[in-house]
Order: sequence, then structure tokens, then C-alpha cells
Amino acid sequence: MSFFTWKDHGLTSDCSSLDAMASRFEETANLMKKLSQKGFKLKKKEKNQFIIHSDPKVFDQWGFISEELPFKQLCLITDDELMLDV
Repeated sequence: MSFFTWKDHGLTSDCSSLDAMASRFEETANLMKKLSQKGFKLKKKEKNQFIIHSDPKVFDQWGFISEELPFKQLCLITDDELMLDV
């Protein structure tokens, strides 16, 4: 299953005003809602939070890089992607 780790360290640390902070929170909330609507889920394990999706194609469409183990990622590569244009 494709996933990436969600780490919230200083989401608003670079904001210079309360309005800027509010805007950042709104942007983040909108993104989280869109992810949820597209089938992404939050998985908590110990103190970590992972954003997961069962369909690697949907995960890739969003431009996320999976943190799966490399051998699991290689299983997702199609034969077309293995051909090199030399």
C-alpha cells in the first residue's frame, strides 16, 4: 500500500500574521478534504501518522512519493516503464 508520513512540524512557523496562519490552516484543511474524497486514509502507528491509499495509481497521480520498501515499489513498475530509449 502506498503511503507517506505526515509530519506537522511548524506548519505556520514562517507566517508573519494571524491572517497568514489562518490562510495556511485553511489551505491544509482543503487539501486534507480533497485527499479524503479521493480515498486517502489516515493510519496511525505508534506516534506516526501515515497518509495511505490502496491504489498506487491514484497515489502517483497526486505526485506523492511512496515510502514503501523499495522491493514493493519495484513490483509496481510496468513493463512499459522498464524499456529505456537508448
